[in-house]
Amino acid sequence: MKTTLLKSENYARSPWKNGGGIFTDIADAHRSDAPAKDWDSLLWRFAGTPIVTPGPFSHMPGIDRLQMVVRGRGLVLRAPGQDFDEREAFTTVRFTGELPIVTELEAGPVEVVNLMARRGAAEIELLALQEPGDRHLPAGTHLLYAACGDCSIRLDGEEFAILGGDTLRVDLTGASKLALVSGLAVLGSIYLVA
Repeated sequence: MKTTLLKSENYARSPWKNGGGIFTDIADAHRSDAPAKDWDSLLWRFAGTPIVTPGPFSHMPGIDRLQMVVRGRGLVLRAPGQDFDEREAFTTVRFTGELPIVTELEAGPVEVVNLMARRGAAEIELLALQEPGDRHLPAGTHLLYAACGDCSIRLDGEEFAILGGDTLRVDLTGASKLALVSGLAVLGSIYLVA
């Protein structure tokens, strides 16, 4: 098990693919043979962003996306023939980057976290840990983001305090046991496809 604390003051900022906003880039991975770290070489990315006005999402062919509201409420993603309801915070929705989506804000601006992965390169999961208790973590990369103030977690008996806005990255080669001790953590999990 390898743990790395990612401090919020070190997060990079980058524009949305369509230029409509700014991502706070928490962690990502790109193909090692790529000449540049760009959308074409992306394997996965975990990022936060505010959505302050209704508008279209970026077109991201070949990318699977998970999204969750962490501040605010009332977000609905409108797509042809279907809606994705994120009116309540900490609800995860899954959609493809090809889908033409337009946001609707029913109660003002929100802040969301996104976990994206190149289809066929990685499988992803995104959930909010809100209640203390144990859970099994399989081998993979896991990101524990303190989205709403400080939190603490326990990994195989060792306790870690994560300050608000920071993220603990956990790279596992085997299974581990995770417990939320206090606060709330958003857990993003990435499993690379061999």
